[in-house]
Formats: sequence, structure tokens, C-alpha cells
Amino acid sequence: MTGLDSLPVAVIGAGPVGLAAAAHLLERGLEPLVLEAGPTVGAAIREWGHIRLFSTWQYNLDAAAVRLLERNGWEAPRPTALPYGNQIVAEYLEPLAATPELKDRIRTRSRVTAVTREGMDKGRSLGRENAPFVLRIQDPQGDVVEVLARAVIDASGTWSTPAPLGSSGLPVAGEALARAAGLVTGPLPDVERDGFAGCRTLVIGSGHSAANMVLDLARLARTRPETEVLWAIRAASPDRAYGGGDADKFPARGQLGTRLRTAVETGSVQLLTSFRTEHVELTGGSSLRLHAQDGRALNVDRVISATGFRPDLGILSELRLDLDPAVDAPRALGPLIDPDFHSCGTVPPHGVKVLAQPEKDFYLAGMKSYGRAPTFLLATGYEQVRSIAAALAGDTAAAHAVELQLPETGVCSTAIPGSGDETAESSCDIPECAPISLGLPTGLRHGRAAESART
Repeated sequence: MTGLDSLPVAVIGAGPVGLAAAAHLLERGLEPLVLEAGPTVGAAIREWGHIRLFSTWQYNLDAAAVRLLERNGWEAPRPTALPYGNQIVAEYLEPLAATPELKDRIRTRSRVTAVTREGMDKGRSLGRENAPFVLRIQDPQGDVVEVLARAVIDASGTWSTPAPLGSSGLPVAGEALARAAGLVTGPLPDVERDGFAGCRTLVIGSGHSAANMVLDLARLARTRPETEVLWAIRAASPDRAYGGGDADKFPARGQLGTRLRTAVETGSVQLLTSFRTEHVELTGGSSLRLHAQDGRALNVDRVISATGFRPDLGILSELRLDLDPAVDAPRALGPLIDPDFHSCGTVPPHGVKVLAQPEKDFYLAGMKSYGRAPTFLLATGYEQVRSIAAALAGDTAAAHAVELQLPETGVCSTAIPGSGDETAESSCDIPECAPISLGLPTGLRHGRAAESART
């Protein structure tokens, strides 16, 4: 091989979608190089590893990854069990990364800080498609190194860039200081381990992360009655947060909303609707006072911010991207997932046709491909990288033959612009799509992978 063909395909991120991309590339005879900022594979999942997913194992596995694992003697977990995040890492991602085929193709503690074309900034066009990609990396020693790649799949996710408390998209006054003091945390702390017992805690957000935290705190309060639980949402009604109940094809997800409703109706949790944070002030050094735009003020000890995520696009500033202006997803994908008009956890099957960028052979995949939209599903990411690998291998027919079947959630609603429902993370029923053939062993042949309880 010469030129671009001799270079690897760089995959940014060693989470489920990134490692699935590597497995699909290997099956296509392409050389993957996986670059992970964290110290281990699945580093982001480890941060919420104490959370149980609401989808069973059968919905959490990629077909190519399973084939690779089984060739190396791996036995799949019980398909109907509900795993914790830590189990996804220990029982799936770590064995996958340890296979002879992948172990030397993964570099941890290798944070990608920029991606560009060799010898070209964004403005140069002549010869651009024939120039290799350059990935600038901060290595484990803190040195800056660069690697060349024939293509790039950015599956780095959005976990490291959570959205701020402010409803205008900006941090509110005092937020940075409160976060630095440890009084405002990220979306999924371990409430038993991290000192929430006996505290008056406010959870902000209306998605599954918020629901999990509200319920975890309510459970803690049963053993520590001095613990107070408050839940604030920007919407005027919590109905979308309650989800589809018994109509949800994932029973654990339906039960999550049902339990949340019960906690509010029984008084275990105090719900505040139409709450838009205006500013935060520290009081006494160990507590907070939150001020809402409507004049309400609230004294609490801790705040759990579960207001969503956004992609880090700064590392891609020298690439030519065409993104939806609302959600920062690929332009063709954005209207299908924009939560201001569409709350579906389902999305039409899509691959390279939807994900292609003006920058040839560069793709956003996985959670990062959804930008600011909250309803990403692992099976969607697995199908994305299957299609991308086929396209990079020159199999256009396979790349375009995308199929995906997504179970129903039992919820269908459309947010009204200006209603304050910006962070809703519900899903809606749509006609079933054509089924995807994952090529999994008996008992694992399903079309939708995990939407974890954190999303």
C-alpha cells in the first residue's frame, strides 16, 4: 500500500461506539487506531458506573464486537439481565479491548486536541481530499505528538462537556464558583458515597439522568429522613419526564417514570416547575441560594445539574463541517432529532448518507453525532459505524443499506417552541422501521442497543 491507503483510520474515543467502530473496520480489512483521552477504555461510563441501565444486555452489544469476542472465547452475559455501567465496562468493553486483534490498536491517555489536514488549514481546497488527516495528541507524558490517518471517526461523546444551569445556554452568575466549591455537581454522582445524606439537594433537569438522581436521593431519604429532595424543571408540566409507563417496550425505563411520578405525588420529592435559574450565590461557604427568573429563591446544600450535554467542536475547528444550526448534529440528521420539535428516542435508520461531511472521510458518530440532542441510542451508533466502515472499505451498497428497528417508548409529544421544555428527553411512537440484522447469536439478535438511564 502507498499513500493514504497505508494509514490507519483514527477512531476518537474508546467507548462502546468507538470500540464497535474498530471491530467493524477490522472486519473490513482496515487498520483502526483508537485514541482515548481517559486512562482506560470506557472511561466516561466508569464515572456513572453505579447506575443500572434500563435496557437489558441484549440491547447493549454490537454485532461485530460480539463476533470478535466470541472468536476469543468470550461468553455473553445473560441477555435479559439489566447491567450497571461498571458491568458494561468490565464484562464487555474490557474483554473487547483485550482481544489480540484490538489490544495493540488502542492508545489510552491520548487526548486528541486538534484534527486537521496535513499542510492545509480549513481555507485551502486544492489537493485537500488527497492529504492525510493530522491528529494532534497530548500523550501520557504530557508531550504533544501528531499521527496521520486516512480517515477519522470522532466517537468521543459529550460526557466531558455538560450543559450549564442557565436556560440561555450560558453559565449563570455564580455557577463557576459554586462548581469549583463542589456544591454544584455533574449529572450522575453516587449520592450515598458523595456526601448527600442529610443534605437539602436540588436536582435540575427533566431527562433520565435527573430521574435517576431524584429517585436515588428519595431512596437515601428513607434511611436518612433529614435528607430533603427537590426537583426543578424548566417545563410547566412534568408529564414528558414521566415517560410512557406500561406502554414502554423497555419495562425498566417505563418504571423509571412511574416511580418518579409516585415520588412526587406522595410528597417524597418537592417538584418545582417553570424554574429557570438566573443566578447562584454561595451562602455561608457550604450552601447555596438559587434565584429564578420569576423571582423565586431557593436555599439548598447541593445542586445536581442534569441539564444535558453538548459536543466539543473546538478540536475540529480546522475541518470543513456542515452542522445543523440548532443541535450541532450533521445537517441532515439535525431535524430528525431536534428536541424542541421532536422528542423521539427513535430515528430513521441512517449511515454515511446522513453523516457525510464536506470534509471527505471525516465522520461524527455515536453520542457526538447527536450534538445537543439527548435521545441517542447505542444501536443507532452501532449502525452508524457499520455503515461508515463499509463506505471506507469501498462497499457502497452495504454502506447505504442501513436498517434499524427501534422498540416503542409509549410516549408521543411535540414541544411547543417557547414552552420551556428544552431539556425533555422523552420519545415517541413511530411506525416500526425495517429490522436490522445484527448477526448476533441466538438470544442476542435485537435492533436497539442501550439508552442508558443516564442519557
